[in-house]
Amino acid sequence: MTSKTSKGKLSWWQLSLLGIGCTLGTGFFLGTSMAIHKSGPAVVIPFLLAAICTYNVYDALVKMSVANPDKGSFRTYAKQAFGRWAGFSNGWVYLISEMLIMGSQLMALGIFTKLWFPTLPLWVAASIYAALGLVVILTGMKGFENFQNIFGALKTAAVVMFIVVAVVLIIKGINTDSATLDSLHANYEEFFSQGVKGIWLGLLYAFYAFGGIEVMGLMVIDLKNPKEAPKAGKVMLIVITIIFLMAIMLALMLVSWKDFNIEESPFITALRDYHIPFVADIFNGILIIAGFSTMVASLYAVVTILITLAEDHDAPASLAKKGKMKVPFPALLFLASGLIITIVIGFLMPEKIFEYLMTAAGLMLIYNWFFILVTYAKLMELSKWDHVKNGIGMLLIGVTVSGTLGEKTSRLGFFVSLLFIVIIGIATWIVMKRQKHDKHV
Repeated sequence: MTSKTSKGKLSWWQLSLLGIGCTLGTGFFLGTSMAIHKSGPAVVIPFLLAAICTYNVYDALVKMSVANPDKGSFRTYAKQAFGRWAGFSNGWVYLISEMLIMGSQLMALGIFTKLWFPTLPLWVAASIYAALGLVVILTGMKGFENFQNIFGALKTAAVVMFIVVAVVLIIKGINTDSATLDSLHANYEEFFSQGVKGIWLGLLYAFYAFGGIEVMGLMVIDLKNPKEAPKAGKVMLIVITIIFLMAIMLALMLVSWKDFNIEESPFITALRDYHIPFVADIFNGILIIAGFSTMVASLYAVVTILITLAEDHDAPASLAKKGKMKVPFPALLFLASGLIITIVIGFLMPEKIFEYLMTAAGLMLIYNWFFILVTYAKLMELSKWDHVKNGIGMLLIGVTVSGTLGEKTSRLGFFVSLLFIVIIGIATWIVMKRQKHDKHV
């Protein structure tokens, strides 16, 4: 599962494909409705700002990876920049946030599956997807790569299909249907209807759509030529940003922004009134593929980080032990236990509390991005332009986090994220104090 088994096997374009596979998920296919709900037709602005910040974070991470390839990626670089406490806390913040996010993805997958199998209990569906995800991880880097390439291609094809169908419907509608013209006119007139506050509140959901870029950083060490990593990220982000913006703008050209339902994919909403056969089933299948592949990407990232934590004695050393198949079974057992706990939490907790946990997990992921930029500024020699890009990235993350204070649900999620940070901070202090004591004994 570690890079040693497949070092130097990836071409830059394969990393780009893997990046699309890891990033294009439920955050975009489902979460975009929430961004539209907050920002109105001006939702394209939060997405553009999130894309700029994502590129700045990836650029910083990849430059550190090229200078010092290490499977621990951002966690290792934080440790090099600020000491052991930074590596310990950075790793656990990321690990806990990803575990919680995987719990929400499993819940969503169970809900999507009920469209086809209404009698199937949610916990059974979630458990099946969790088991299948662990099987993919057991196949190693090669299996993970093949899986993400296939699913990445399917997800991209689905968005391209939506774009083509939407363009045909718009052209047809402009010629024959006054309702299409009315939607176009209404969305144009109401472009800034939610104001600056709407863009501010929508940023968090736009960032969710780009979540997963740090997984690309973990895979840089598997490139044949690590110096091509910046090109891989640039191509991937340009492609995915164009796809995101085109799909969103076309959806907004088909129906009024007020018609989008936060509990439904905006692309299903946009096509529903046109009565295209099987459109709901096709997009439900794509939502399942998207959710499952991003969950598997999270599993890969968590296993990688967990092994590096164990190897650095920031987690039980036994978690890094490998069996005959060169697979770290203790780490996989830890992961399986974590998935079971998140599934149980998801079903036992009231919906609102679970929502706060998910918002907190997403925020913790963004905190990790901020720390990547801070680490980059500390470890590397930055040009004036690099300082500007780093500053813009930090500012955008700061503005996005502050946007969570603008409404009740995300505000409580923000405080829950701070609680997690405090708990990890206390654990870090205890571990560092114990290690210091052991050295003196």
